[in-house]
Amino acid sequence: MPDPQTPRVAVYLDFDNIVMSWYDRVHGRNSYARDRQKIAEAPSEAETAARLSAATIDVGAIIDYAASFGTLVLTRAYADWSSPVNAIYRSQLVARAVDLVQLFPAAAYAKNGADIRLAVDTVEDMFRLPDLTHVVIVAGDSDYVPLAQRCKRLGRFVVGVGVAGSTAKSLAAACDQFDSYDSLPGVTAPEPAKKADAAASGPARTRRRKPADPTEELLERALRLEQERTDEEWVHLSAVKNLLKRMDPSFSEKGLGHRSFSDFVKAHSGVAELDETTNIVRVRLSLDRR
Repeated sequence: MPDPQTPRVAVYLDFDNIVMSWYDRVHGRNSYARDRQKIAEAPSEAETAARLSAATIDVGAIIDYAASFGTLVLTRAYADWSSPVNAIYRSQLVARAVDLVQLFPAAAYAKNGADIRLAVDTVEDMFRLPDLTHVVIVAGDSDYVPLAQRCKRLGRFVVGVGVAGSTAKSLAAACDQFDSYDSLPGVTAPEPAKKADAAASGPARTRRRKPADPTEELLERALRLEQERTDEEWVHLSAVKNLLKRMDPSFSEKGLGHRSFSDFVKAHSGVAELDETTNIVRVRLSLDRR
């Protein structure tokens, strides 16, 4: 039975919007519009594939961020999933229990209708699931301003996520909290695009620092999210474990060979350090991760 004290979160992703916006963020303004035909006709062509790869969305970063607010009750992603640029994400999304909502393919000059379908579903869900406490809207379009305002009037805490430079200021203002996708733990912002014909020279490079293994990445992301939530350097170890379990319900420190969560953290001293001098065990990012 769900804990009535635990916040319950619904997540809605305008996936087309995020994919296109991040592509433009990585490769330069209006790059997706210029490359749209190439992507549709030959997504596997070497240069096109490289540009798509450089602009890959970190689905896990978005979902883990949403989980930092509470238990994920439902997560929906809206897109034309027959499009190659979206289809490559299907297995990742399904693995994270995301409901894929199929939209009708749009003409090059038309909108895909994600905003209408997403808004209708969100309002319906709020009445169908009155225990929802948080609504996370992953998009950047000003068309979502009325939806954010309606959610707030219905008593929900509204969180917005959008790509820096592609998000309407009015949408950010309409939310209770708004964060850039670029700033989410685990996401590496692209280097500033060089002038002249940088776009023609190939995909933009990003500074990526991969943790040693997936569990390190999970621990680091949970720590960063909890530190941002509390605005504290040292956070409660139990809170980090609870968040980590919401991010990955299959996580088990015992399954990884550790007697306790404290032992698990100690085994990853390159990521985190413990303070066990009091009855309440605390943890923070190690010095080289700050």
